[in-house]
Amino acid sequence: MRLIINGEPIERPGPCSLEALLRELKLKAERVATVVNDDVVPSGLRTARSLHEGDRVEILTFAGGG
Repeated sequence: MRLIINGEPIERPGPCSLEALLRELKLKAERVATVVNDDVVPSGLRTARSLHEGDRVEILTFAGGG
């Protein structure tokens, strides 16, 4: 299955949830914001949000500063 993640195409073996993708990418779910096909996906809905062929996923990482 082909996904576009932050503008870069990736291939993965099959459908998965957004939460599973974050785990695969070794990202801390509490430290990112997610958008799929221009729709913001709140953290509480990531497990239920299935990803499909051609989906565009944006993952925004929070960074502290001062």
